[in-house]
Amino acid sequence: MRARSARGALIVVGLACTLAANACGNGGAPPSAGPSSTPTVSADRPASPAKLAIVTPKNGQVVHGTTVEMRVSLKGAKIVPATSATIVPDEGHLHVILDDQLISMTGDTTQLLANLTPGQHLLKVEFVASDHAPFDPRVIAAVAFEVRP
Repeated sequence: MRARSARGALIVVGLACTLAANACGNGGAPPSAGPSSTPTVSADRPASPAKLAIVTPKNGQVVHGTTVEMRVSLKGAKIVPATSATIVPDEGHLHVILDDQLISMTGDTTQLLANLTPGQHLLKVEFVASDHAPFDPRVIAAVAFEVRP
């Protein structure tokens, strides 16, 4: 039981380090809007054939108002309920992260992002396994967008 807890803690620490590196590692330039994967998380995690991209909002888009529709494209995998304990490389769900805050764990490829404040925002979406942990390599996409009143 102790080894399992330590492994879970390492996954959380790895996720936090990767998120911080992603936020700072590109010299302040907006992230790529295309499909992406990030570096290795853990040697014992399965790889996924999934390809993930954020369709809207577009990278660099200016949004007027306080709501934007998020749409993602997921290819090579399917979304399943997050309650399964069985890890399958082409099955999982989405974690939606806005400004480094997890805002939802969802099975939907569309979601309204509401109550957005004016300014720059960073949206990340990650396809994760049924146990909520990332695949190796991670299947994640990110876009930066601006909200104006």
